[in-house]
Amino acid sequence: MLTHKLYVAGQWMDTGTNIDVCNPYDGSVIAKVCQATSEVTERALSSASAARSTMAQLTARQRGEILDRLSHAIARDKEEIARTIALEAGKGISFARGEVDRSVETFQFAADEARRLCGELIPFDAAATGSGRFGYFRRYPVGAIGAITPFNFPLNLVAHKVGPAIAAGCPVVLKPASTTPLTSIKLVELLLEVGLPAEGINLLVGSGSTVGNAMVTSEKLDMITFTGSPGVGLGIKAASGIKKVTLELGSNSAVVIHQDADIQKALPRCVIGGFANSGQVCISIQRIYVHRSRYEEFRTAFVEAVKQAVTGDPMQEQTLVGPMIEEREAERIEKWVQQAIAEGAIALCGGKRRGTLMEPTVLENTTERMTVVWEEAFAPVVCLMAYDNIEEAVARVNDSQFGLQAGIFTSDIKTAFYAVDHMHVGGVMVNDMPTFRVDNMPYGGVKLSGTGREGARFSVEEMTELKTVMFNLN
Repeated sequence: MLTHKLYVAGQWMDTGTNIDVCNPYDGSVIAKVCQATSEVTERALSSASAARSTMAQLTARQRGEILDRLSHAIARDKEEIARTIALEAGKGISFARGEVDRSVETFQFAADEARRLCGELIPFDAAATGSGRFGYFRRYPVGAIGAITPFNFPLNLVAHKVGPAIAAGCPVVLKPASTTPLTSIKLVELLLEVGLPAEGINLLVGSGSTVGNAMVTSEKLDMITFTGSPGVGLGIKAASGIKKVTLELGSNSAVVIHQDADIQKALPRCVIGGFANSGQVCISIQRIYVHRSRYEEFRTAFVEAVKQAVTGDPMQEQTLVGPMIEEREAERIEKWVQQAIAEGAIALCGGKRRGTLMEPTVLENTTERMTVVWEEAFAPVVCLMAYDNIEEAVARVNDSQFGLQAGIFTSDIKTAFYAVDHMHVGGVMVNDMPTFRVDNMPYGGVKLSGTGREGARFSVEEMTELKTVMFNLN
């Protein structure tokens, strides 16, 4: 069986110890990947630190061309990459292809930002003491970046960190999830193929205690960008020192079905938003608030639609709900569902587990303080709750430790703007699921959902520092 090497300090490296990469659907070992030691990690950090000037000296044209070529290479190898995602992450093959398509765009957006990275003039003479002075500010690379990424989008969430870093002129130490490293290995191969300087990227696979902690505390990195669980994110924030940190963390995203909603339009979006990738999406629908006058109508149609969802082998074209990433995660959510039922919730469908496969589950009679509602489920489980007026619905959406994105279906513009103005979240999707995202929009949340924003333009801003320049012409 092929053993994949790590990429450290400009070369592929065999560390002598390996981890298995398993297919979460059937448990089979699909590859072996070298595991980083403390010494290897330190070498990667030193390499990234030394490469800051190399990456910063790339011109805007060079950075843009590298990213353009990378985008084309990913499109060329789409089917190979999609199959890798489906095999190592358990994502349905059609959704894996969609992730590859999105990643092509993400790198295109990053290429655009590389070419427009600039600053602006400062009107010094607007100040009493500024007469006869001329100046501007300009963005410069922040330095070496540590990127720590999760399993659920093993290409596109990596793209949202690596692409803007290259656009900004920053070297990267990339630590993908140990369960899904193969897609990142392929990405590094493509980056080298398209002309990224050899020391511009380092790839480490290993535990958080060995690799992640070293990255977070190292003075050789100038920024950490992390996507993952709130607990880990809070630990990173506390341990990172003075370096910049952006965190894309959890959510229990809600959607409101108001009394004037087009249920036929809302229904398929809610099914996809709640159950695609087995609910293992940061903005997956976990809570659906339905106006009491439409509750029975929506519940009947929604449950029937969920029962029709294809569950099982991610390599089958029609699969919506594949396996969860590990059996322990499926066991966790099964316990949460059983706990909710013991506390009075009713399972309208699903609720059973077979290995890593959790049936798509719809619960009702739930409350905001049940674990399955309050915590991030990150699983194919959706909770239905009725409400009486829009003020109540918005208040219940906000009654959460998270605030990433929310959605509302309504035909009334005033209702829509009430939700927009009063929902305490990073994004409000009107007449769509909160799971909607395009890769050039600002994406991020409030409260325990994180700090900072992603999306090429906004990530580049995070990955650069402003420098002010003034000429005294007096």
